[in-house]
Amino acid sequence: MRPTARSNRRAAPAHRRGRRRGIAIALAALVVSLAPALPAAADEQFARGEYLFHAALCAVCHTVEDGEPLAGGRPIPSPFGTFYSSNITPDPEYGIGGWSDEDFVGALREGVSPDGRHYYPAFPYTSFTRLSRDDMLALKAYLDAVPAVSKPNRPHDLVWFAGWRWPLALWKWLYFEPGAMQPDPAHDEQWNRGAYLAEAAAHCAECHSPRNLLGGIDSEARYSGAADGVEGGSTPNITPDKEHGIGSWTPDMLAFYLEIGMDPSGDFAGGIMARVIDQGIAKLSASDRAAIATYILSLPPVAR
Repeated sequence: MRPTARSNRRAAPAHRRGRRRGIAIALAALVVSLAPALPAAADEQFARGEYLFHAALCAVCHTVEDGEPLAGGRPIPSPFGTFYSSNITPDPEYGIGGWSDEDFVGALREGVSPDGRHYYPAFPYTSFTRLSRDDMLALKAYLDAVPAVSKPNRPHDLVWFAGWRWPLALWKWLYFEPGAMQPDPAHDEQWNRGAYLAEAAAHCAECHSPRNLLGGIDSEARYSGAADGVEGGSTPNITPDKEHGIGSWTPDMLAFYLEIGMDPSGDFAGGIMARVIDQGIAKLSASDRAAIATYILSLPPVAR
């Protein structure tokens, strides 16, 4: 009798069968281990983005009084006219729903729109550029998940010459240096954390610094207050100058103020600062508020 095709095959050696079985088991274990890790990583990025959303004060500027959250339209007065914040919900027509990761990073890092237009620095990309790329993408992950609002952006109401965007390229050359913030090895971890939150995320200097005729921050007087502050009012000197600033405050006093808005004299923050605290800084951890206080009170005092 002739052997059949099945009986003519030779069985694989036992060691080869064992190796294949071992590879299959290892691959199965890898798939099982990665399956829960992927959603967990996404959840972690979302939570990180939500935290940065508060630290960066997004709701403060992008939500008008009694309006739909993050749909824009809040007026931002300036010597050049009135800017209006934009819709940053994931609406694909009026918001940022159609933006890629690179579009979002480009807006924060370079101050350019997805179609290549320069943004006005009323949008504080001059500070947001210092955020790490991972933090930018975490922020985008959070914004991608908020309710979309189909509301068109309100055009800025500016003086005639400010309507041209091409001069912004020159403005950036003069006053803008893009790039993520790097830790300063001369300072400890708490100071560096506070510097990152104050300079990159909360962009404190944008409101608390005087500007020149072209709208650039006076680098010699950073944090010393501004006569033409946000929403038409002035902003105070928050350098540790004892006469003009907050030099008499301790780090604990400043951290407490950032938590509930009450200063050492018992007065409470009002106006936009009340919203900055309630909708932003108060939602940070106590250690992060302490880090911001440490950094702010380490700044050079400016008698102004």
